[in-house]
Amino acid sequence: MENQYTDFLEKLKLGEIQEIVVERDDFFVFREAWLARSDRTEFVGEAGLNGKIIYRYLEKKK
Repeated sequence: MENQYTDFLEKLKLGEIQEIVVERDDFFVFREAWLARSDRTEFVGEAGLNGKIIYRYLEKKK
């Protein structure tokens, strides 16, 4: 079974979506997809209430 966050992370990078909201119960599933990416440092998370994290893609300037 494919990790749904793999697709979400790619869409976020391409600008098709603006953010990913990860609930506390889904964090380890998200983390698995995030760790598999070579550009993972460009996904920035902002902590919210009750363990919710909002991720956005911020491409580093070269």
